[in-house]
Amino acid sequence: MSQMVGTDFKLNSISDLRQEYKKDELLENKVPGDPFKLFAGWFENAAMDGVKEPNAMVLSTVSDGKPKARVVLLKDFSEKGFSFYTNYNSHKGQELDSNNFASVTFFWDKSERQVRIEGEIEKVSAQESDNYFHSRPIGSQIGAWVSQQSEKIEGRSVLEKKLTEMEEKFAGQSIIPRPDHWGGYLLKPQLMEFWQGRANRLHDRICYTLDDSGLWNFFRLSP
Repeated sequence: MSQMVGTDFKLNSISDLRQEYKKDELLENKVPGDPFKLFAGWFENAAMDGVKEPNAMVLSTVSDGKPKARVVLLKDFSEKGFSFYTNYNSHKGQELDSNNFASVTFFWDKSERQVRIEGEIEKVSAQESDNYFHSRPIGSQIGAWVSQQSEKIEGRSVLEKKLTEMEEKFAGQSIIPRPDHWGGYLLKPQLMEFWQGRANRLHDRICYTLDDSGLWNFFRLSP
């Protein structure tokens, strides 16, 4: 079945989409013992390779035994974990309230790399949420007051009306308060898997796991 995509590209079949990965390799004798060092290097390389948003990650949660996933933006990482910010009343916020075990996945196509991270999630401190909230553009701060994330609305006009109301409410204020329902989460990893694309689909996969003593161990997975 032939399908036109855009104006110049012709796709005969989705199965015809194929990419050979030959850019790099991931070998046990070249990886650090600390997965955060490897992640930091890969993250920097993704940015240098021209990945548009290297901090974009798929956050996967569980609700009533069913997986849910969406793209969110990483805002910071350290050996403590990986942080992002959102509306606590959103679907993902409610899902994390009932089951705080989740995973995030990064895919950097230009680097031919993927990172998958699993662990427990907790809210960051109110001070950390305040600090990040006030670093955002004013429009984004007001937007956090406008959106009742994940709730059904009748149309775009609902948002535009609420935006006008909030802009009038906060007009002239040098500091906009952070809504109680908005803040950060920290994913504390227990597993970090690094995937490097290789030729013939024989990809490199190195998996780090955290043991009971707080030490990281790594091993190779079959592609």
